[in-house]
Amino acid sequence: MRGHRLAAYNFGLHVDDYESPRVEGFRLREPLNFEAASRADGYVGRSGYDDVPGPESWGEKVYPRFIKGSGFEDAPSSLSLWADLEALMAFTYNGVHADALKYARNWNQKQAWPSLVLWWVPDGLRPVWADGAQRLEYLHDNGPTPRAFTFKVAFCPDGNPVAIDRNRVKAKAEHNAPGQEDLLAVARTLKP
Repeated sequence: MRGHRLAAYNFGLHVDDYESPRVEGFRLREPLNFEAASRADGYVGRSGYDDVPGPESWGEKVYPRFIKGSGFEDAPSSLSLWADLEALMAFTYNGVHADALKYARNWNQKQAWPSLVLWWVPDGLRPVWADGAQRLEYLHDNGPTPRAFTFKVAFCPDGNPVAIDRNRVKAKAEHNAPGQEDLLAVARTLKP
């Protein structure tokens, strides 16, 4: 949306440690997903992780309260910026990322909280990890609002409800597909 960027934060818990063979399918696909996102129409950027090569971390990594009692000190999460809802939806439900979503139940615990929260940030600003954790908790506690929402119940930057343009999503996905063919070919050779 003009004057704003869409922030996206996701959080979950794996079924085992990150280095575990049970999570290998996720671990092997993670760099493919990051590369596919960087090639996607409407991708603005993402936070990296401290002590991991790649983009700089957007602040100190913070998790929502749902990590407490899990036995994990770290958990799969990402924080990114997109041009609009359609760009993020086209990436999320098509290509390399959609291929990974098919197997998510193999790697991730079933959870009682939303896995993804969306919100708008003014151009020139970028969210920090704490923003994502707080908004995910807010979404869980209050349901979708202009402060923290989902694809199913989305809002414009001005706070009004908005319907996602499915034709734009389809067009963006078609635009992205040729740029992901090499990555998707690799992903399809990996174990689930």
